[in-house]
Amino acid sequence: MNPMLWHKVAAVSGMAALGLGSYGAHRFKPQNPVYKEVWQTASLYHLVHTAALLAAPLTKNPTIFGGLLTTGILAFSGTCYTVALLEDRKYNKLAPFGGVAFIAAWASLLF
Repeated sequence: MNPMLWHKVAAVSGMAALGLGSYGAHRFKPQNPVYKEVWQTASLYHLVHTAALLAAPLTKNPTIFGGLLTTGILAFSGTCYTVALLEDRKYNKLAPFGGVAFIAAWASLLF
């Protein structure tokens, strides 16, 4: 796999992060304000780890680092967005796996 492909993944993820973050800041009005915080957490982790994706081509194992970050974004942030949008925590099952994927991505830089 071409390591520079991760820049394209970061571009798509970055557009999604900004769009979802803007929606959360300006349009998202949950009945329970706690879910606004859940949305903000999803947006923060989404954007931070998207920025980290830009460094994937510079790592020893770009596919592992980029793949784990992408998995983390989808599983953690995606779950948080869903929980917030539906205002129902029963959909939070994948969030811990996303968190583990984020940790594993950063740990992969050690090797």
